[in-house]
Amino acid sequence: MLRPLRNILRLLVIARVLARHGALQALDDALAREGASSAFLQVVRFLFGRGGGSRRPGERLADALGELGPAFIKLGQMLSTRTDLLGEQVAADLSLLQDRLPPFPAAAARATVEAELGQPVDSLFQSFEEQPVSAASIAQVHFALLPADAAFPIRQVAVKILRPGIEQAFQRDLDLLFWLAGIVERTQPRLRRFRPLAVIREFARSVALEMDLRLEAAAAVELAGNFAEDPTYRVPAIDWERTAKRVLTQERIAGIRMDDRAALLAAGHDIPDILAKAAAIFFNQLFRDGFFHGDQHPGNMLVDAEGRIGAVDFGIMGRLDRQTRYYLADMLLGLLERDYRRLADLHFAAGFVPDDQSHAEFAQALRAIGEPVFGRPLADISFARMLGQLFQIATRFDMQVQPQLLLLQKNMMMAEGVSRRLDPTLNIWTLAQPLIERWMRDNRGPEARVADALESAFETATRLPRVLRLLERRLETEDERQRTEETRLRIADRPLGWWLAGLLLLLLLIHLL
Repeated sequence: MLRPLRNILRLLVIARVLARHGALQALDDALAREGASSAFLQVVRFLFGRGGGSRRPGERLADALGELGPAFIKLGQMLSTRTDLLGEQVAADLSLLQDRLPPFPAAAARATVEAELGQPVDSLFQSFEEQPVSAASIAQVHFALLPADAAFPIRQVAVKILRPGIEQAFQRDLDLLFWLAGIVERTQPRLRRFRPLAVIREFARSVALEMDLRLEAAAAVELAGNFAEDPTYRVPAIDWERTAKRVLTQERIAGIRMDDRAALLAAGHDIPDILAKAAAIFFNQLFRDGFFHGDQHPGNMLVDAEGRIGAVDFGIMGRLDRQTRYYLADMLLGLLERDYRRLADLHFAAGFVPDDQSHAEFAQALRAIGEPVFGRPLADISFARMLGQLFQIATRFDMQVQPQLLLLQKNMMMAEGVSRRLDPTLNIWTLAQPLIERWMRDNRGPEARVADALESAFETATRLPRVLRLLERRLETEDERQRTEETRLRIADRPLGWWLAGLLLLLLLIHLL
């Protein structure tokens, strides 16, 4: 009883904020596209009126989510990948949602550091700047200087500290979101294909990872290892001695924001060279390693004095297994060759689209994506938009869209946006084209397919003896069980007299003893 009451009260607060910002229009439009009921939104309008103005629905929704606090800021950023649910314009507006909040007091930051690391701040750092350099929904960052005798070789560091009480605040709103998602799945049949409960589960998992800064530190170390031989990319080193669940200390990286064209030119940087480096880094993360930075907005990407691209904030990372990378490459091949039937078969073979859907109709839907861009220069094509359109169409065929692919599409959108701001005549994928062609030749060409088939056959052959041994043990166990059962049945089938005789004999022995 307490949970529904608590959630209803919180929901009324949220509804009032949405109404005041005029943010209900974006939700109304999404429900209308699906033919779902918007009766609740009508009640909210009746209770709290209509706000808004001349701004787009997506912009008003972003403003409302920003006011509602950390959980809704993060939720809005996640929903910015769901063009299938909200439409392209609203999703694009949400992608600009700023993850900024007023900083919490320096005294609280120092208290968290001391509680997590078990030492006074003044013994851990030679100096600790009271004013944070950034404050986001989950954490804020302070610059600090390590003592000269510290084991960590880099003295200038950045210290990331979780907001006090952030875990409890997220848990309150996550409980509300789970409650609402359950109601939607029970009462809105037309919206079930969007799997609201699964969406919130993925959101909860992502947030849980972000709120353990040791996991962020581990991600940074893994990413740095992948680029250890690449002089164009910098990942800050981690000071593990001063890192815990709620505190992360890392090398301080200085540079110019990736999208600040004027500052980059003033510093003497070559824009096409920077974009070429960025394209190679993005490509290598995605296809070579299958491990990519999941939040590559311009504020997290810096260009240092030597022209190297540096990254910060590794709380959101994406992974793509080899088969998913092959799927992406084959999808690109199918689009370039206009082989929509093969492209449709690829989705069915990968298990992304259920077998009960029509291959021919799905191929027709794919043709609607590919034909408008065929023959256009690569620089004019937005692959992020094409991927978003694929997800938007595919959900109508009950396609299971992987969260990592949605995260990838969001990052592709960011990369394309930065590329066009720096040089509208260039497309980051044009610069990456030689890498793409080489990778596809090495991994998806005829020779690579033969090698894959041989490798699969070899793996099957090496696993076969183990499989046979397991099967043999299973059969031996089954034989033993069968023999035991037969013995039991034989005993059970004996005449009742034998049972009585055995019982009398046992009683006689007990009496004699």
